[in-house]
Amino acid sequence: MIGGARVGLKGWQQAAVAVGSAVGALLDPRRADLIAALGETTGKPAFERVLERMKRSPEGRAMLVERPRVISANVGHAWELPPNTFGAAYAKFMGSRNFSPDDRPPVRFMETEEIAYVATRAREVHDFWHTLFGLPTNLIGESALKVIEFEQMLLPMCALSVVGGTARFTAKQRKLFYQHYFPWALQAGVKCSDLMCIYYERHFNEDLEDVRRKWGIIPAPPPQQHAV
Repeated sequence: MIGGARVGLKGWQQAAVAVGSAVGALLDPRRADLIAALGETTGKPAFERVLERMKRSPEGRAMLVERPRVISANVGHAWELPPNTFGAAYAKFMGSRNFSPDDRPPVRFMETEEIAYVATRAREVHDFWHTLFGLPTNLIGESALKVIEFEQMLLPMCALSVVGGTARFTAKQRKLFYQHYFPWALQAGVKCSDLMCIYYERHFNEDLEDVRRKWGIIPAPPPQQHAV
């Protein structure tokens, strides 16, 4: 079974959770649990499309069979890899922020094990994407990554997160986002490979720049000025 216990919801219950989560997430974008619930209750069609794409991809099919989890027990070896590797870059990203791969909330509102795994995988590869695109974890960086996630998966939650995040920007941050990060993210999200069909853990020992080129990743260019 994927994560914690799953909760079956009727139509009206799903709508109530979605609306409540959306309001709560807009009021406090730091509430990862509300953002996760919103993603699950509004994202089933998107996750079903991702599932079909994974079934058509060799690495995607392997993940659906093996169901790798991005947890400390499985990715801890990344901290021991050479500094030029993708795995080492991921370890540096996590360690410099005191993040743990075990901190992601479990999927609760998906109807089947297969869709629950796809939703779990989408949640757990988020920090791989931060590493590959070179995005910070501040409000601007998270909003830019949500643009890419929306282009990759068409999750309504991603679009709402961008709207909610940008609404909380200062005038300086808003200008920086829309002049620098937003145009880059629009381009980066469509030019890269299908990011949900990559078995990242199998590429930990490869050179970071090599995997970026292989997957068509365009790292975020440094802006002329930084957000406050």
